[in-house]
Amino acid sequence: MFFSTISLGLALLPFISATVHDIQVGADGLSYTPEAISAVAGDQVVFHFHAKNHTVTQSSFANPCGLKDGGFDSGFMPVAVNQTDNLPTYTITVNDTNPVWVYCRQGSQTPASHCGQGMVFAVNCGLDGSANSFTNFKQSALAIGASLSAAAAASSTAVTTPTSASADAAAAAYTTAAYGGVTIPAAPAVTPVTQTITLGTQTWTTTYSSYPGSPDATPAAAQGNVHTVVVGGPGKLTFDPPFVSAQPRDTIVFQFQQKNHTVTQSSFADPCRKLTTGGFDSGFMPVADNVTSDYPTWSITINDTTPIWAYCRQQNPSSHCGAGMVFAVNPVQDSTRNFTAFQNVAEALNGTATASSASPSATSSPNGATSLHIGSAGFALVLSAVIATLL
Repeated sequence: MFFSTISLGLALLPFISATVHDIQVGADGLSYTPEAISAVAGDQVVFHFHAKNHTVTQSSFANPCGLKDGGFDSGFMPVAVNQTDNLPTYTITVNDTNPVWVYCRQGSQTPASHCGQGMVFAVNCGLDGSANSFTNFKQSALAIGASLSAAAAASSTAVTTPTSASADAAAAAYTTAAYGGVTIPAAPAVTPVTQTITLGTQTWTTTYSSYPGSPDATPAAAQGNVHTVVVGGPGKLTFDPPFVSAQPRDTIVFQFQQKNHTVTQSSFADPCRKLTTGGFDSGFMPVADNVTSDYPTWSITINDTTPIWAYCRQQNPSSHCGAGMVFAVNPVQDSTRNFTAFQNVAEALNGTATASSASPSATSSPNGATSLHIGSAGFALVLSAVIATLL
């Protein structure tokens, strides 16, 4: 028993003596602090994420700004500008003394690339003067950033004959969100289309905005289909389903369940603020915790197949939109401006903008939905919900 105890103690010794290395992500701009460390097997590296929206993503010395096959990735960690405590963390455990290379993939493959601006990190890199030194690794990342910026500058000044390739490049261009410096895919060009539509015995001419990747704006039926979307519910900050595909004349019925939510039209670049020109808004729909039927409803009718973006504008006790409570109609799921990308922008911006920090965007125009109406759920239901404790 004595020898077994000694053996167990020796086996646990590396873990007992393991060191925890704390790394600050984005505390000093686009950087990891410190930028490089030495560690032994069993050590833990804890990354503390500060304001903005960064990642900890494993790369390789040969490709500093690209995800390594099978490598780790924290995913995006959005942090509000005014958040100073309870910062999110991500931890890796060092398995050996081989070098580990890391970068932030925000703005990947664009001139706004954080990696391309030198936001990289390393564990057990070579000393300065060696081939695999941290200095060389960072210089390679900066060179990638310089190349991306040069390519963007060249494309903006070059005069060429438009081709399908140049159109694809334009569609893949990137810009920044309405505030917060978050990189997002730029909006593609929308083409006005006039089309004669025949449905059964009915024929009519319609003009609509043709959005790349969206289906033709042909109704599925003369009266349209009905799509039901559940808003909220016990312990839920969701729209269910989170997005729908709908044709003109279709109706989307929002069924409001527990707590106090809205469905409010916004834009891809500014997910958590209402459009300043037009745009729909259900207003707050309070529902008491003990309500189990006859939920209030609110509806929109779809006019065309251009993507529509929406969110819940509840801010109490914190932003529902910033927690990912967003919704879309006809997002182009095989494009860069898909539903997940929209939700990521909402979470990245965290729903924290105020009138004093940023002005609402007026560049987006509402489209695709009209004929709003509130469903009947009974005055007594609404009154009891108002009295109840609300979020």
